[in-house]
Amino acid sequence: MPTNRQNANKRSGVRLQKILADAGLCSRRQAETLIEDGEVRVNGRIAVLGQKANPENDTIIVRGKNLSARNGSVENRATFLLNKPKGFICSHSDPHHEETIYDILPRRLRKLRLFTAGRLDKNSEGLIVLTNDGDLANRLAHPSGAVRKVYHVNLGHPIEETILPKLVQGRELDGEFLHFDRVIPISQKGNALKRLEIHLRHGRKREIRRLLESFGHKVERLRRIQIGGLRIRGMPVGAIKELNEKEINLLFDHSEKPSTNYS
Repeated sequence: MPTNRQNANKRSGVRLQKILADAGLCSRRQAETLIEDGEVRVNGRIAVLGQKANPENDTIIVRGKNLSARNGSVENRATFLLNKPKGFICSHSDPHHEETIYDILPRRLRKLRLFTAGRLDKNSEGLIVLTNDGDLANRLAHPSGAVRKVYHVNLGHPIEETILPKLVQGRELDGEFLHFDRVIPISQKGNALKRLEIHLRHGRKREIRRLLESFGHKVERLRRIQIGGLRIRGMPVGAIKELNEKEINLLFDHSEKPSTNYS
């Protein structure tokens, strides 16, 4: 029998961004953007950020479509790992008619209403998590999760080894403090160090490119090779695989192998 507290919670509702995420529509962060852009209505009125609703009693419209709570049911939830090719954007919308990662998904997966849990820019490649599980996406995106992501970076010209500790120390750019958690030289011939392995447990827009460019180094290739304990090994470019529960748990694996590095 429901308690008074449970009844009170049901009457007061839950935040809209959680409702949208639980329905498998998008991540909580993406839901906040939809609300701020006026794309969400509750009982005919444009919603505001922080608003609560009850999906059982309220009519919630997102981009003109009625939100169905059953889309977020446990039995319909699925999570995939995609090896994103260069040249594709991580978005459902393509105002400039650019190719999106959803264009390369098998037709059978498009009905699952998948969204990305974290992004890569158009010119980057490598591992992307696609899911319709809002709670999982929130865990992956939230700073408290500190999910480790590993990148291999090719530079346009050699970088001095003395700069590597400075990349970990970081610097402020455009009002944001950017830094890498770990930098490992991959290969070096004489002083020609042009390939790096970079570890991040956070992520800001184009952080790797922006920070390296601030030290005078243009990124020629950027590839995410690992998320948590899941590596890209054995996945061809454009390949997608469904993750089982054990593999999903590996996304939150914090263990690291010792290596010569700057951290």
